[in-house]
Amino acid sequence: MKHISYIDDLNEWKASFSFFHPIKVRFSETDAFGHLNNTVPFVYFEEARIEFLRHIGLMDRWLSETSEAIPVVADLQCHFLQQVYFAERLQIGVKVHEIGNSSVDLHYIGQKEDGTIAFTGRGIMVQISKQTGKGIPWSDEMRSILKGSSETLT
Repeated sequence: MKHISYIDDLNEWKASFSFFHPIKVRFSETDAFGHLNNTVPFVYFEEARIEFLRHIGLMDRWLSETSEAIPVVADLQCHFLQQVYFAERLQIGVKVHEIGNSSVDLHYIGQKEDGTIAFTGRGIMVQISKQTGKGIPWSDEMRSILKGSSETLT
């Protein structure tokens, strides 16, 4: 396997995920060769990220009418390791890797039913003001929630 810059030890990295969201590959997500289109993992990352943020209690805060902040994706990468085909079942894992002032580096894993890694990813999400578009620092409570969601912060 090629070296992926954000993964030091693949087995250790894989074992550090605790949140997973199930996905079944739809026919519309495949290309003429019958395998997953290369744009689709980004949609899976989004779906899993939103479910992860709901799970830890942040998404509902951002969606409330009184919230001044919204999360936006500032960077997103995917590394393809195995082909994926129509009707395969995947588990998309999400974890917090590092917390910045108003940003969080999230890591993603797309696993097949047998545990084989199909693709990996990482991305930066930033909490910004709805009014100004500028970053809003994490509150101590939000930082604690993010830290508590993952056992392997660096």
